[in-house]
Formats: sequence, C-alpha cells, structure tokens
Amino acid sequence: MRLIHKDINKDRSGQVTLLPENPEDMWHAYNLVRVGDRLRSTTLRKVTTENAAGTVSKRPQRRGECVRENGRAYHTIDLELQRKFTIVKDEWDSVSLDRVDEATDIARHADLSAIVMQEGLGHICLITSSMTLVRCRVEVNVPKKRKGFQSSQLDKAMQRFYEQLYQGLNKHINFGIVKCVILASPGFTKDDFYEYCFRQADNKVLIENKPKFVLVHSSSGHRQALKEVLEDPNIANKLADTRAALEVKALADFYSMLKSDPSRAFYGVKHVEMANENHAIEVLLISTVYFDRIKSKNGADLLKLVDSVRENAGQVRIFSSLHPSGEPQSTNRGVAAILRFPMHEPDDSDIDDDYGPTDGDGNGLDYPTNAAS
Repeated sequence: MRLIHKDINKDRSGQVTLLPENPEDMWHAYNLVRVGDRLRSTTLRKVTTENAAGTVSKRPQRRGECVRENGRAYHTIDLELQRKFTIVKDEWDSVSLDRVDEATDIARHADLSAIVMQEGLGHICLITSSMTLVRCRVEVNVPKKRKGFQSSQLDKAMQRFYEQLYQGLNKHINFGIVKCVILASPGFTKDDFYEYCFRQADNKVLIENKPKFVLVHSSSGHRQALKEVLEDPNIANKLADTRAALEVKALADFYSMLKSDPSRAFYGVKHVEMANENHAIEVLLISTVYFDRIKSKNGADLLKLVDSVRENAGQVRIFSSLHPSGEPQSTNRGVAAILRFPMHEPDDSDIDDDYGPTDGDGNGLDYPTNAAS
C-alpha cells in the first residue's frame, strides 16, 4: 500500500489517502473503513442514452462523493487496485493508525521470512505480527521419475528451480531487517537449496547472514504449511525475538494458562473489561475477524479497551486470519487476556456479553466458562 497523503490533527481527526498495489492491501483497506467514516474515491458508472433515431449509446461517467443539499444519495464505491482512495475520520484511533503504518511499509515490520518449498514449487513469504505476505511464487516443471528416466533431466530442472528461488530470496529479503529465514520442505529439498545458496561465493551479504537460516520440516511447499512450521518447538529459540513468534507464543501462553490457572485467563469482552478495570491485563489478544464483526456496533468501546491496556503497560496482540496464528483466537469470543494476577470470575448470569459471536441466525453461541469445573 502506498501512502499518498496523511493529515491527522491534534484531536486525531483527519484524513489519509492510500493507493492499494497488491491484493493484500485490500484486506488492510477493508479493516480501516468503519461505519461513520467518509470515503472518497473515483467510481465508474455506465450511462445509457437513446437519441430520437433510437440509437443507444453508453459512456463511462466518473462520480465521487454523493451529497445533496437536503439529504443524502447512496452509491456503492468499489475500491480497486491502483485506484487511490481517501478515508476521513472524526477520530483516528491507535489501532487504525498502526494499521496504516504497517500497510504502507510492510517490509519494515517483517523481521521473519520463510521459504516453503517442494520439488518444483516454492513460496517466499514475509511474516509480520499480523499477516503473512507471499512476495514470490516459484514454479518450475520438474519431470517425474519413470521407466527410462534420466536423472540429468531432474537435476537440470531442480537447478533452474533453485536459481529462481535464489533470485527471489535476494530480491525480497532485506537482511538488515529480517532476523530469521526459515527454509522448510518435505524431504531434502530445503537442504539442497541451502547448499545451493551458499555455493554462491560472491554473495557476501548472504554469507554474513548464514546464522539467520534455520531448516525445518514441512508437509508441503504451500503457504498453508507455515502454520505447522511456526509451531515447531525445535525452532522456538531461533524465532524468539521476532514479532511473529511473539504472536504465536502469546496464543500458546493463553491456552496453557487456561488449562493450568484459569483464574488468570479470561475471555469474552465483559470478563476482559472487568480485568482491565483492575489493571490486571498483562497481554490482550484480539482477532481481526472479531473486530470486523462488532465494528459497526461496539467498535469504539473495544478500541478504548485497547488504548487502556496499553496505557496500563499491558501488551496488545492483534491476530489476523492472514497470519498462521490468527484463526484459533476466534474460537474464544475473539477477545481474551492473560492476567498479571489471579482474579475471581464474575457470575455469567450477571453479565450481558453483547459482544459475543452469533450463528447464522443471529443467535448467541455457547462457550464454556473460564473457570475450571
């Protein structure tokens, strides 16, 4: 996402103009726009006219903001790649400002990189604290072994594959920022690629950063294999100081605390808000899917919770469905907290938790209570 213009006043009102450049940017755009915001962009509409002779003609008509003197006209705006748009907010909250910052400078936030591969297929990914971006997909036709097969054909194909991966690594991975590079594959593909990389003696930058590489097993060369890779305990130490690892660890710590000491693991907004009122929150965990679900109803209250936790020296982890660690969080009402000290859980019958998720018919979903039975 390219930042075209940013004008935020001291009272946090203002506007930001952005230009989406890749599909992942549309996810950021979706999460930035909330009910009550004003959105400006160029839209296209085909206008059909018919003259006296019955000839029909169409011409594209560009429209922007739809406003009448005595009321409003409603018009759908399609946000598209390579078409800039402006968001005007009465108040830019901290979460939205953080998202603009991350969206417009992904590489600066991606201190973890991963290359997942299998024979003939590889994905070079940058991993931030909130999402995974596929920066390069490499696919080379590799002949299958069969009767009369000559191994030289396979060797040549794999050399082409490794060379393309190597070029992608040099182009998309900034070793000045990246703290760890994961090479993952089934079998020995990762090992062979690792050796190929460091046979390139003229690449001093790569050689100097050799300690940042870690090789692990994955079930495939597809992006989805990253989830199992990041959960591998064998690489925990290597990933310890990366942002993505902190998200994975926070989620694991919450589930561990829920089992071992449930009085320090709360979930559901009302329970979490009560803990925050007592300055008890050490780590707040929120799913972006949950933000989307409630942003038209109680989004402002949730944003106040985020700011309050930060003011009280707590950590805030926001998980995305585009991040390997993001999906499980939505199973616990989308918001949870690890507490600094144990707290007695309030009686659920006294709490109207109207933030909770609903099923397709709008009915609340049932969850177990925090306390151990």
